[in-house]
Amino acid sequence: MWPATSRKAIEHITWPTVLLICGMLTYVGVLEEMGTIGYAGDAVSGVGAPLVAALLICYIGAIVSAFASSVGIMGALIPLAVPFLAEGTIGPIGMIAALAVASTVVDVSPFSTNGALVLANAEGADRDRFFRQLMIYGGIVVAVAPLACWLILVVPGFG
Repeated sequence: MWPATSRKAIEHITWPTVLLICGMLTYVGVLEEMGTIGYAGDAVSGVGAPLVAALLICYIGAIVSAFASSVGIMGALIPLAVPFLAEGTIGPIGMIAALAVASTVVDVSPFSTNGALVLANAEGADRDRFFRQLMIYGGIVVAVAPLACWLILVVPGFG
């Protein structure tokens, strides 16, 4: 409807960011199709200590979600927590909340859709420097958020 505006919009697309997101989504899709994420979840389910398994699932959710869809990852990981949630040793509300928070706060990663959109819309900034800053910040969030969520929501046994 507005060809002049559309041409201007295309000029402002940061194609490296688009290619980065597409590549990461493809990679995560291949990992999911190959069963890698399910394998990791099954390995975690085999851990004897439910609290340790809960922490590992939060980390898996955070790491994978930093590169893919947070909602999709939660949908894949919540069923993996069901066996030890059924035992009653871990509160289901705290576990699901911890997994949800750990999987979504990592969206600041420049590899996630939200982080890439922030990077793409950073006008007047040195994109390479900003990318590195987002990488560092995203890495810190991936390292700290699952542990914090686990300590605050799972260990006390909210359920």
